[in-house]
Amino acid sequence: MRQLRYFVTVAEELHFGRAAERLHIVQSAVSQQVRRLERDLGADLLDRSPRHVRLTPAGAAFLPAARAVLAAEEQARAAVADFTAARAATLRLGTSSGLGSHLDRVLGALAELAPDLAVDLVSAPAGDRLGRVAAGDLDAAFLRGRPPEAVPEGVEVVPLWPDPLVAVLPARHRLAAGADVVLGELADLPLRLVPRRENPALVDLVLTACGDAGFEPVPGGGSGGSLQDTLAAIGAGGDRWTVVYASQAARLHAPRVAFLPFRGTGLALTTALAVPAGRPSAAVRLLLRACAPEEAPGGDLDT
Repeated sequence: MRQLRYFVTVAEELHFGRAAERLHIVQSAVSQQVRRLERDLGADLLDRSPRHVRLTPAGAAFLPAARAVLAAEEQARAAVADFTAARAATLRLGTSSGLGSHLDRVLGALAELAPDLAVDLVSAPAGDRLGRVAAGDLDAAFLRGRPPEAVPEGVEVVPLWPDPLVAVLPARHRLAAGADVVLGELADLPLRLVPRRENPALVDLVLTACGDAGFEPVPGGGSGGSLQDTLAAIGAGGDRWTVVYASQAARLHAPRVAFLPFRGTGLALTTALAVPAGRPSAAVRLLLRACAPEEAPGGDLDT
């Protein structure tokens, strides 16, 4: 590798003295290593004279291949550096509510890629997560729904997968016996949603879809408290409905409610990852690889 590096430097400078200056070594060492390379190859690579140094035809043919080998060496070194950095790092990851099985899948894949990488999960509102990524307080953050109007400078938002919504109904309701539900069938039931300030993307998506289906939902009260409280209230009280993410529904223990996919409405929000723009750290690149296995077309971005 040293011989190749010396040869390429001389080929670029066409002067042994200037090449030696670039390499920070004495000129005789450069000349000696290039001579050894020529002997190993059995061909003269440089035409030397007191006035000039030129590439021979063999040298001109050899130069692109030599550069390619040096580039491959740099890539190999970078791969090891990335691996070493990831092993010693802690990934500070902002999370979004309702990731459900997605988060387990991503963290499992990441653990296989970098077994020694520690992950610190941070829960915060979407706007705060973006700001923390921009400030360097978080290495990456999950988002869902459309990102805020202005993504902070230095932050890139990478779409990952769509997260479909499912309807939540009392298990005893007649519609709960079906395999799915048409959104319009819920027009007469009060809708219980989180306050818009807490999840504007979700609320806007549901209300817009209801409007497109020809009705304005009857307010069913705010969703104060935890999601488990909301599900318990729907299961125990009068006929009402709400929505949760499908990836979340499988993890919820709520025997008194039914989770039904929507038929043909395409109710879904896109989960994305906010990362530093440009070349992210080795740990973030591994996180993006861990997110990659589940590919899907884009949708909207959360809170």
